[in-house]
Parts: sequence; C-alpha cells; structure tokens
Amino acid sequence: MTRLGIPVLDLDPYRAGVPGALDALAAQLRHAQENVGFFVVVNHGVPQARIDAAFESARRFHALPIEAKLALKANEHNIGYLPFKGSTTRSSKVNVNTKPNLNEALFVKRDLAPDHPDVLAGKRYKAPNQWPDEAALPGFRSDVVAYCDAMEALAKSLLPLYARALDLPADWFEKAFDLPMYPLRMTPSPPVPEVEIEDNQFAIAPHTDSGFLTLLAQSDIPGLSVRLPDGTWVEPPMIPGSFVVNTGDLAHRWTNERFLSTPHRVIHRTPRDRYAIPFFFDCAYDHVMECIPTCTGPGNPPKYPPTTYPEYQLWFGSRNYAHIAPKAGEKMAAG
Repeated sequence: MTRLGIPVLDLDPYRAGVPGALDALAAQLRHAQENVGFFVVVNHGVPQARIDAAFESARRFHALPIEAKLALKANEHNIGYLPFKGSTTRSSKVNVNTKPNLNEALFVKRDLAPDHPDVLAGKRYKAPNQWPDEAALPGFRSDVVAYCDAMEALAKSLLPLYARALDLPADWFEKAFDLPMYPLRMTPSPPVPEVEIEDNQFAIAPHTDSGFLTLLAQSDIPGLSVRLPDGTWVEPPMIPGSFVVNTGDLAHRWTNERFLSTPHRVIHRTPRDRYAIPFFFDCAYDHVMECIPTCTGPGNPPKYPPTTYPEYQLWFGSRNYAHIAPKAGEKMAAG
C-alpha cells in the first residue's frame, strides 16, 4: 500500500517463507525504488525493545558534558563525535547548502579490536570505535553494538528482494555483502525557534545518502521529508516501530540510475529534541561495484566507472566533513 506517496511494504509473508512472497515483495520494492526511492517496512522482526534501547543510547550519550563528547571528536575514519553545526552538506544535487546543519552526531562503525589486521594496516574507515567511558554510560557499548548487529541482519535479509527486483538470482548480492561496511549515526536535533532559523539552514539540509541503502527507525517527532521526482516534498507515514528505507548514491550508480537516490531533509521546529539513528548499509570494503548486468544494454551503456566503498566514501566525506581529507596515494571516486 502507499500513503502520501511513500509505499509501505509488509515483510511478514516474506519472513514466514510463504510461497511466492519473495517475488511479490520484490515487485513492490522495484516499483518503490524506480519511482520513489523510499519505502517503509513493517513486520521486520527487529524487537521494539532493541529499537527503544538504541534511541535511549543516543539520548544518554548526547546528555554527557560537552567536554566528554569532544574527547571523542570524529577522526579521519569518520568515527566519533561531530559537534553541533559540524557539517555542511555540500554534496547536494538539489540545493546549494552553504550553512551548517543544526545537529550533532556520534558515528559508530563495526566494532573492531585495535589488533584487527585492517586496523593495523591503517585502512581508511577501518578503525576502532571511540566509546565513552563505561562508568559514565554503563551498557552503552553493548546496546549500540547489539543494535548495529540487528540492523546488519535486517539489511542482509532485504538483499534477495533487491536482487529479484533487478531480475537477478536471489543470492546475487551474497558475495558483495559478505562483510558489509556500515556506520550508525546517532543524531539529536535540538529545538530551534523559527525566528532563529536562517534562510537555507536546516536540521539536516537537502541531500541524498551516499551508500547502498539506509535504515531509519521511525522517530516519534516529525521533521523528515522526501522530495518526490515531481519536486513535491512529502513526509513518510509515521508508523510506530517501522523503518524508513531509502536507496543511496552507490546503489543509484551500481544500478545505472535504475534505482533512485532521492533527496530528503529534516526541518525541526518542535519544542523537544528530535533524535535520529540512521544505519547506512554498504557492500564489503574491497568489492568493486560495476554496472549490474541487468541495468545496462544496447542504447543504455554504463554511466559510471567502477568504484569501491572507500573510494566513494572518501569523495563524499571530504565534500561534507572538514575532518576528512584524502591522503597522498588515496584514490577517490568521481562524484
């Protein structure tokens, strides 16, 4: 079904293994991705307690004194704390964003040990997380890691749907996502009186996401809006316990623009802090994303050169975050 232009997909028959449910749901996903770029999933199997714990973790972290948060300031791997107004979304294709976003954030990636081979090799985006002191936030690390594990499992469960939606065998993405890359962003947007909001300044400015897909647990406070292909801005239906899902730029490139990477924004004018915990899901670090075979053909050649996760994320990050810059010898994708 569709509400306000954003399709709602029920995962229950698919998760239950009902005959024909995979292809039926894949057809709905195909329509959503080719026409909207956003959809909402219900009956996804993630316990509400796990979602609630993740939102509470975000609240607990951002309630820490600013000195404690700044001690974990985001590094070249984009892991750690991003202060208020710490980013300006310059990669947007639909709005010239010149002012910083009215939010702060904590970025967490896969929890790697300091002696992990990729950490020792100094690979970009492969570094230990920056955790607050356990005594200050007991249970924080375990709750956040458990949420990331749940999001990774949910995202992986959607991959057969994406494959069938692209007329591929259901297991086509399996190798590409054998060890996915991801960040979790834990973001509060404080209430900002309308009289203080400058023109062209947002809680999160109009943008498209950089990765393959994003899973966003529904907030109880409105603010997110999506720009449909006809230019209309609409809000996704606020269904308690559901996830908003959207295609990012890497899926848009990988599918030769068959799947849309749709602009969206957050405008927050309520009197309460608004929390968001988007999970950005991507393929394995070294997997080369070249045009998917079913997305090209006579008269429709590949529009983008092959790229990898670190190459594209380095380009995207260096455009939007002052603390990320390429080093000598690092390869960046074209935008």
